[in-house]
Amino acid sequence: MDDGPEHDALREDLVAQWLPMSRRLAGRYRNRGADLEDLYQVAAMGLVKAVDRYEAARGAFEAFAIPTINGEIKRHFRDSLWSVHVPRRVQELRNKVRVARSELQAAQRGEPTIGELAAQCGLQEDEVRDGLEALQAFKSLSLDAKSSSTEGEGVALADSLGTTEPGFDTVIDREAVKPALRALPERESKILYMRFFQDKTQNQIADELGLSQMHISRLLTRTCSRVREQALAAHQDAA
Repeated sequence: MDDGPEHDALREDLVAQWLPMSRRLAGRYRNRGADLEDLYQVAAMGLVKAVDRYEAARGAFEAFAIPTINGEIKRHFRDSLWSVHVPRRVQELRNKVRVARSELQAAQRGEPTIGELAAQCGLQEDEVRDGLEALQAFKSLSLDAKSSSTEGEGVALADSLGTTEPGFDTVIDREAVKPALRALPERESKILYMRFFQDKTQNQIADELGLSQMHISRLLTRTCSRVREQALAAHQDAA
């Protein structure tokens, strides 16, 4: 039928007749992290697309409209509702795991194991774990949200998170140089100890050891360079 008032009236009538069906389809996706009213609107948009694209050669309208509406709803979930970006592959895993878990829960009245889900989906256990983690990606918790625990009641989540401890770097550096320090000759080891642990000046060390300040300076520079090079070499070998 050509565009015109009669075409528009028929189009509106067809949408009105099939709107209850689109709402029933949307209702199947309730309790999955999306507002039901939003799903009704998305399903209605899918119905309008189905009406506009339908051709008699495609067969029964219902057989064409239902996949179109379901596809529109699934695109809504995929593109609009994830709190964090999730790759398409993981989204597909999520859908398989969600369906399998619902089926197993209904069959055995309990939470299925990772192995049972993997067997039901035909997936590896690591893939099942990825899918289960993706089930939580629709909703995110604000760092300003208050803690629900008894001990932390009224405390913002951000205030309970740890911070970077500068002392950790010092501990790591000390552990890294320990092997090189143990391998130093006694004199160089003593000079480093006096300089960095007893906080003595180069002149004080020179007087105590009977050496010149210039000699102490050269020994410190050479020894520190050797320790640094050995620590870096050990780190590269470990990597």
